[in-house]
Amino acid sequence: MSGSRPVVTDTGPLIHLAEADALGLLDQFGTVLVPHTVDEELRAGGVPEAFASVDFERRTVDTDDRWPELDPGESAALALTERAGGMILTDDMAARKRANEFGIEVHGSIGVVLTAYADGRLDADEAIDSVRALEHESTLYLSKPLVNRAMRRIEEDASE
Repeated sequence: MSGSRPVVTDTGPLIHLAEADALGLLDQFGTVLVPHTVDEELRAGGVPEAFASVDFERRTVDTDDRWPELDPGESAALALTERAGGMILTDDMAARKRANEFGIEVHGSIGVVLTAYADGRLDADEAIDSVRALEHESTLYLSKPLVNRAMRRIEEDASE
C-alpha cells in the first residue's frame, strides 16, 4: 500500500488511529493529503495531540453532487483522491463502496496497521496490540470477523 502515490484521508482514520495511539503509523505514506473540509471537521471535534507530529498537507478541493450519501469530509476526500490519482484512507463503508466503484484503492485503519506490519515498521506483537487498541480503545466499530482476519494474517505471517 505504501509508495509514491498520494494518500488522502478522511476524518475517521485520523480520529481512530489517534484514539488507538497509532496515528504515527501514517508516516509510512510520507505526506498525507487532508482536504480542508476534513481539517475543519477534525478541528470542530477537537484535534488529537498526535496530529501535530504527522506530515500532512491540507488541500482545497471542489466537490460535486456525485456522492450525496456521503458527508462533506468523505466527499472531499474522495474527490481529492480521484483528482490526485492516489488512494484513500476511510473507515466509512459508504465511502469505501464509492471508492471501489470508481476504481480507487481504499484502506481503513486496520489496513494502515497491517501495512505497517508488512513493511516491518511494527513487529507481530505491536501489530496485534494496535489492532486490539483499534478494537477496544477507539470509537471505530470493527466486526469480530474483520478483527479475526487481521489477527490471523499477522499470526500467519509471523509464523513463516
